[in-house]
Amino acid sequence: MADFAKTKAGVDASEKKTLGQGLFRKCDECGDAVKKQDFERNFEVCPACGFHFHLPAERWIEILTDPGTWTALDTDLISADPLGFVDSKPYPERIEAARKATRLNDAILAGEARIDGRPIQLGVFVFRFMGGSMGSVVGEVVTRMIERGVEHRQPVVLLSCSGGARMQEGSLSLMQMAKTVAARGRLRDAGVPFISVLLNPTTGGVAASFALQGDVNIAEPGALIGFAGPRVIEDTIREKLPDGFQRAEFLLEHGMIDLISTRQDMRRNVARMVEYLAG
Repeated sequence: MADFAKTKAGVDASEKKTLGQGLFRKCDECGDAVKKQDFERNFEVCPACGFHFHLPAERWIEILTDPGTWTALDTDLISADPLGFVDSKPYPERIEAARKATRLNDAILAGEARIDGRPIQLGVFVFRFMGGSMGSVVGEVVTRMIERGVEHRQPVVLLSCSGGARMQEGSLSLMQMAKTVAARGRLRDAGVPFISVLLNPTTGGVAASFALQGDVNIAEPGALIGFAGPRVIEDTIREKLPDGFQRAEFLLEHGMIDLISTRQDMRRNVARMVEYLAG
């Protein structure tokens, strides 16, 4: 009897009948049917085409840190509503909905950990909290994390995944750009390493402030990295942008980042940079 045809991920084509039963996931990028457990084992990277899907911040912490070494800090900060901002709903309601959905107070997790035995200050943006947008709380948490790096002379590792500054806080959110960059400057003056990891997407005020100021800037394959989006730029300059513009591969080719790392290699690459830069 002839073997069943295989999908790109090595799944029997006949098994795809169970797709609707929740055993398989269809890759949005290549369209292949992949076993859910294979996605999970592969850190949410499609085994068929290598496309990197979003990975929650909590999972990143598990991947990067030595077991049992993570301690979250500054988790009690909550955004205020200085502008009384209302769009489709008042800002406080939007914040409260995000808090209930994520069980977090804002769009970043930061704290102390170890990677291959070396102490680090680690921060990871939480994209599911209002698109990882940076308001006063995120700016304060990033600044405190960097200041702890200066105080304890510990490398700072920051994983950015953000749509940019949080519009509901107006100019106060834009002030976080200067605040965090000033803290990063103090880290540089102290000679303490800063390793910046850019995930998909890293845009707006986050990309325009600290995210591209690492001693080493590492990006995931295909990550969208830039200030304004491609459509906004094309509408402004009235020109067609090059293929792959603002993607990690384009930035590497033009010298704006230092390394593209697959998710499977990220821990090894970050640990290597921490060891090399920290001495």
